[in-house]
Amino acid sequence: MKTAFLTFFLALFAIATGAHAERIRDLTSIQGVRANSLMGYGLVVGLDGTGDQTMQTPFTTQSLNNMLSQLGITVPAGVNMQLKNVAAVMVTADLPPFARSGEKFDVVVSSMGNAKSLRGGTLLMTPLKGADGQIYALAQGNLLVSGAGAQGGGSRVQVNQLNGARISDGGTVEREVPSDFAGQNTLKLQLHKDDFTVAQQVSDAINRRFSGAAVAQDARTIILRAPLDSAARVRFLAEVQDLPLRVDAGDARIIVNSRTGSVVMNRHVSLDSCAVAQGDLTVEVAQTNQVSQPNTPLAGGQTTVTPNTQVSVREQGGSLQRVNTSTDLNSVVRALNGLGASPNDLMAILQSMKTAGCLHARLEIN
Repeated sequence: MKTAFLTFFLALFAIATGAHAERIRDLTSIQGVRANSLMGYGLVVGLDGTGDQTMQTPFTTQSLNNMLSQLGITVPAGVNMQLKNVAAVMVTADLPPFARSGEKFDVVVSSMGNAKSLRGGTLLMTPLKGADGQIYALAQGNLLVSGAGAQGGGSRVQVNQLNGARISDGGTVEREVPSDFAGQNTLKLQLHKDDFTVAQQVSDAINRRFSGAAVAQDARTIILRAPLDSAARVRFLAEVQDLPLRVDAGDARIIVNSRTGSVVMNRHVSLDSCAVAQGDLTVEVAQTNQVSQPNTPLAGGQTTVTPNTQVSVREQGGSLQRVNTSTDLNSVVRALNGLGASPNDLMAILQSMKTAGCLHARLEIN
């Protein structure tokens, strides 16, 4: 089982044996062409008794009073509204690049109080603001909750999350984000990962198609000399982004996730000859309670409970295993599988091998 677990994660990269072809659009993004984060505070109504408990979340009542006053309804002072169908929520969204007024986009709604569920609720009109404090969109609509739950008689069953929801096309653009994309005589391509080799390869590929149009500025940025005409600029970028490029996998790297126990490595990982010993030390602590009672009811003694604790230490394995020099990924996988280590043990082994100098790869632990 341990070997199969390790093989599953490592075999994902064992198929690739050489450089692979990608498009420039898969490796880069255009500087300035990005989404903008929006956020707003609103109210969800129409819940079936699963809203905020207003005694514990007074901001829900305050928000409702403010909304009602804007609609011309005044709530008498001192009235304690025990609402169960209203919930205070935060609304988040990403405003797409080049979004125009009236365009629709999805929004995410998350409860910020103690509501039990947002299922069946409707988000009231909520302004969405950007980082500059300006309102760029409005959100409103019926919530779509992917979770489900039921309770009764002290028991409760829940599947997925009930306090988070989405509204498809729930946001409407009201203010367009200013962009000087059309007025720039030069554009910049930004690599998703800094790499001098890939930056030069991207520049060379563009120059083979458009002579002298690209210059690699650093390990992440390629400067493009684009046409001034808008239509010609769009056509130029469309052709540039679709250019194929054969890219190597880069540095030898091993990614270890300590929370899930997964280990993933690329094909450039190599091993030198070394010997590895890994043993399991198990400490077990067991406690049982023994009841001591007097022999006769009239003896005058008292019933007492005496704890009985047992501690045992067990050590398994620990034999020395030889790991041969391996430069091919399949050989590395077989060598590590031959150790018979669990994923958690493998993390410690990889760290020790890196320290000993027999593992040639960048070890990243998340």
